[in-house]
Amino acid sequence: DIQASQLNNLREEVTAVIRNAKPGDEALVVLQSGGGTVTGYGLAAGQLVRLKEAGLFLTMAVEQVAASGGYMMACVADRIVASPFAVLGSIGVISEVPNAYERLKQEGIEFQTVTAGKFKRTLTPTKKVTKADLDKSKEDLEQVLGQFASFVKENRPSLDIDSVATGETWFGKAALERGLCDAIQTVDDILLNYVDLGYNVYEIKYSPPPPVPEGLAQLLPLGGASGTGDSSLMRKVVRWMVGAVAEEVGSVLEERNALSQRVMAKDDTSERVQMRE
Repeated sequence: DIQASQLNNLREEVTAVIRNAKPGDEALVVLQSGGGTVTGYGLAAGQLVRLKEAGLFLTMAVEQVAASGGYMMACVADRIVASPFAVLGSIGVISEVPNAYERLKQEGIEFQTVTAGKFKRTLTPTKKVTKADLDKSKEDLEQVLGQFASFVKENRPSLDIDSVATGETWFGKAALERGLCDAIQTVDDILLNYVDLGYNVYEIKYSPPPPVPEGLAQLLPLGGASGTGDSSLMRKVVRWMVGAVAEEVGSVLEERNALSQRVMAKDDTSERVQMRE
């Protein structure tokens, strides 16, 4: 997604692979992303670089989309494999900001923005757009694009970066012809090939630890607790267990009641379907 929300899971998975990898091991990452924020996907690409720095041969398999920030992640691989109609590329930068200045002005509403620094605020939804603001925003985007293109070129030296860093995207074979990927193949065939070669294939997936129930968390002593009276740990444990059981029983009863209502629904067929002579 735009915010690269799976970044934390990726970090944990990469760390697990690195900690358990042995010389000669390879890593296959199945990628599906249309990109998003520069910072989020830049960090995601950095996580994948860790695999290569650990000595693993990295293959990226693009099943449907690796565009913009998604391609920033893909390009760090030693080998990029794409399915026949996967979309790759979109090496470009975009910024969109709606502006309601004129409308607010008609309604008699004026926003006052106080800043320190010539370009602390350029384009905002409530500020009047000036040529200087537009020029500065364009300059900032060009700088980001330059860094993006340099990063891709660094990781894929054979790529004609000027011809592909245009914001365009290409499907499978067209992407292959331009050097954006190295082969047209599905991830299923890649895995089958690993098996045929006698590799031990493992799937790594991070599952966050379950949160501590609120009632149980309250049982943890804060220090200096007395062993008698209502503050005793044992009484708290018993109260929490009774409450938890009561809640579970209530949930089951509600489910049964809902099920009985569904099963015992009124048969109104005779009312809806009538035969007339």
